[in-house]
Amino acid sequence: MSPAFPNGAPSEPASNTSAPSDLATRLETVRVGVADAARTAGREPADITTIVVTKFHPVSLLEELYALGVRNMGENRHQEAQSKAASLADLDLVWHFVGQIQGKKARQVRAYANVIHSVDRESLVTALASEESTIDCFIQVNLTDDAARGGVHPANLSALVDSALIAPGVRLLGLMAVAPLGEEPRRAFAHVRELSEQIRQQAPAATALSMGMSQDYAAAVLEGATHLRIGTAITGNRPVL
Repeated sequence: MSPAFPNGAPSEPASNTSAPSDLATRLETVRVGVADAARTAGREPADITTIVVTKFHPVSLLEELYALGVRNMGENRHQEAQSKAASLADLDLVWHFVGQIQGKKARQVRAYANVIHSVDRESLVTALASEESTIDCFIQVNLTDDAARGGVHPANLSALVDSALIAPGVRLLGLMAVAPLGEEPRRAFAHVRELSEQIRQQAPAATALSMGMSQDYAAAVLEGATHLRIGTAITGNRPVL
């Protein structure tokens, strides 16, 4: 396997440790950080989609984000996502569901989500299948030994890819992963990139990589992330419920 950066891996750009209080400033700080990381990796910033994860935040914040040019919104709780999607149905938003899905809720999530990032088992692929419409999906890979964290074990990835490829109405975009706590993020993301290269023998079109969050998005961009899932670095701290 050839290295992603044959002339040597680019060093990570310095991260911004301050947290501006203004939403517009936080958003612009992340946009600049993504662009800097992309340029360091020799990539085009326009090729990277930043999804703003708005868990627990009110609809009013999503409306502010929309006014600032954000179109990709991420949610990880079905009931909350369903409600927000209904409230903002008149806006041209792309809804990304990034949380775990119960099989019995799969059809409901499919009804409002444009992209699902957390496909992790064959039964969920079956529940999402449809002869009537197509849903874009990522297969989530579990990089830990804790099955409760969600995601398919790398050893079972190939079989799940095959299931997604034959399921009607399921379009496989690529892989999704979360860097494990306590592990160097870039090493984890490099592993996901390697897995992505392996499955392209089965699924040549599944080239996207959903990885990188508020604390590690620069490392994810350097390892080829195409979709970033960023919450608090943009939205600020979640409201106290």
